[in-house]
Amino acid sequence: MKKVPELLMPAGSFDKLKIAYMYGADAVYCGVPRFSLRARENEFTMETLAQSVQTAREWEKKIYFTVNGIPRNSKVPSYSKYLKEMASFKPDGFIMADPGLIMITREEAPEINVHISVQANTMNYATVKFWQKIGATRVILSREVSIDEIKKIREEVPEIELEVFVHGAICIAHSGRCLMSNYFKNRDANQGACNNACRDKLQVFVTNPRQNDELMPMEEDEDGTFLMNSKDLRAIEFLEEITEAGVDSIKVEGRTKNDYYVALVARTYRKALDNLRENKEFDRNLLKELDKVASRGYFSGFLTRGMEDRVSVEEREFQNYKEGLSRIQSQVYVGRVNKFEPTESLIRIEIKNKIQKGDVLEVYSPGKEFTNTFEVTEIFFKNQPKNVISGGMGEVSLKVPYEILENSFLSLV
Repeated sequence: MKKVPELLMPAGSFDKLKIAYMYGADAVYCGVPRFSLRARENEFTMETLAQSVQTAREWEKKIYFTVNGIPRNSKVPSYSKYLKEMASFKPDGFIMADPGLIMITREEAPEINVHISVQANTMNYATVKFWQKIGATRVILSREVSIDEIKKIREEVPEIELEVFVHGAICIAHSGRCLMSNYFKNRDANQGACNNACRDKLQVFVTNPRQNDELMPMEEDEDGTFLMNSKDLRAIEFLEEITEAGVDSIKVEGRTKNDYYVALVARTYRKALDNLRENKEFDRNLLKELDKVASRGYFSGFLTRGMEDRVSVEEREFQNYKEGLSRIQSQVYVGRVNKFEPTESLIRIEIKNKIQKGDVLEVYSPGKEFTNTFEVTEIFFKNQPKNVISGGMGEVSLKVPYEILENSFLSLV
């Protein structure tokens, strides 16, 4: 059996944390908005952080707190209070980027493992050695580092844990060092308030000095110019190379993603890692599984630089995607099973998108390797039969031909 990296999943709420664990995550990262880089769509409080640690211990999983913001002077005095409370929960580590907060943490809570955030832009082994000397136990390498460079870092610094991102949204700036959100909307990305201005449809002009600096628009097509909008990272097909490079933890981006995304991505990467552990060949059907969640299209990022023979021409040459939102997906999320009623063979779900009688739904269940499908034959809303039901209407019931576990997810095939 081959040793494989930890699977580290995002969680924007206590509920998503449990889903990540159920669907195969070894560890989860999460944090409260004040010192985290997810101030929006982040439901965590100190109370739910404490509950999350307790759940992690009961399920024999790991949990890391994100303290990865770059605070202004006004936030620094309050950090010691937050630190004391968060440290009392005894997580498995803090993910941090700001040297000042790291210093305070090392002084006031030396028992806490410090993981250096990707925001610190660690690109080389000398920087990894620096972080190791000040007490860090893990370094999350910059997204701009290649697999070959990771190998060199591991050779030079064998005693520290290394973590890399393998899936999720990519910031067009150098590992998140972006000023667009702050400039246009006064929302500071380094304070966790990024508004994704780079995803907007932009009209870009250039000046012509030979014609009195006349402004000329860049060539556009009917979709506009998404100049700074990157495709999403997907490196599942390179997990063997990443493992052999000496990586201890593979990380998925997405604390603002929904529960369906968390479940399917965790399930898919779990399967890939389990296959790798058993020395099985990579299952290319897993690529199709990842296509079932919304994305901006995929590419392998900087990880495969120097591996041109393994990467398609399209992936090498086109990082930008012509669409500003995550709309590419082969299936539509229908809902999550709240309860199975065995006497009536019904499931209750919170309906997310439109379905009708005759539709075929695919079922993903926690702890089950394979999926099932069934045809929608009966729909009930407030105990009344329906032929069609739209998303957002609340809880509905569906007739099913077999037992479906709670916290299973349904998608429209």
